[in-house]
Amino acid sequence: MITFAPGPSKVYHALPQYLQDACAEGILSANHRSAVFMNLYRETEQLFREKLNLPADYTLLFTSSATESWEIISQSLVEQSSYHLYSGSFGKKWFEYAQHILPNTQGMKLAANQSLPVDQLQIGAEVDLIAVTQNETANASQVPMSVLKELALRYPDKMIAVDTTSSMGGIVFDYSLADVWYASVQKCFGLPAGLGILLLSGKAKEKVARKGEQGRYNSLSFMLENAASYQTHYTPNVLGIYLLNRVLKDMEPIAQVDARLRQRMETLEQTITQSAVFQLLVDNSATRSTTVAAVAGEEQAIVAVKKAAEKEGMQLGGGYGPLKSTSFRIANFPAITDEEFMRLVDFLKRH
Repeated sequence: MITFAPGPSKVYHALPQYLQDACAEGILSANHRSAVFMNLYRETEQLFREKLNLPADYTLLFTSSATESWEIISQSLVEQSSYHLYSGSFGKKWFEYAQHILPNTQGMKLAANQSLPVDQLQIGAEVDLIAVTQNETANASQVPMSVLKELALRYPDKMIAVDTTSSMGGIVFDYSLADVWYASVQKCFGLPAGLGILLLSGKAKEKVARKGEQGRYNSLSFMLENAASYQTHYTPNVLGIYLLNRVLKDMEPIAQVDARLRQRMETLEQTITQSAVFQLLVDNSATRSTTVAAVAGEEQAIVAVKKAAEKEGMQLGGGYGPLKSTSFRIANFPAITDEEFMRLVDFLKRH
């Protein structure tokens, strides 16, 4: 069964070999204060620079999941309040959790088809961090780099934090446009769930020092103190970090991955556009995700196509939240091969 669910999704075909190598190399018993682990951490951060174009002054931190970053950011980085720009369920959850920590948190909900109106935003001086859900897994919408650039130019004195849970490792980012980027490995990195990635700019690290928040086990000050010597503040998912390291070593440069995924998504979109039964949930190409597709239709048709796909050895992702019964989602992640993706496209052409 090939799964096209948008996370946890299909893992890379080389994963069994990576696991055998981890056992043979003693990684499963490696202490996170040991030279073995510190070298692994150092090399993984360097691979982020080489393969994903991470700037030199950004630091790689490890968490248990992307959603853990919601609390970390509000606790350790936001001094007064944050302003959240979102269109779907996950962006809304980030906003709501931030409100629990900082009641003055503000937000703006956009429609999935609505481009972010940067020139119309009125974000006050009391806001010191703008939170953007770059790729909304729930409804398959996204904020392109060109819009993030507009936002950064309009608010150069504010921090920008970006949720890229279902896009990091799949498309090209200009990391210089934001100070905080976070993701999880079970989507575009093609790995089992259980490891989160948090990237901080030099400006963000200065802000952590200025706020001085400490006393929690996931305080960024504590995390950065350990990261300075390529260690972690708690015993981490060492196997997950090793597997991420192996995926980064084997992956193509991100520009090539990006081009391949965009080409595949264009083919899928053309297929859905020609369907008499289904339509793209996001009909504005400017806000449509590259790594996750959402297809809408009548509930009966959605149930039927999911069952038909399973009979042919393919699992479609369900709709999320209020869209559960009237849509299905398709992951366009790098671990899914071109052959597998085109098999799905051919199936959809027949349905």
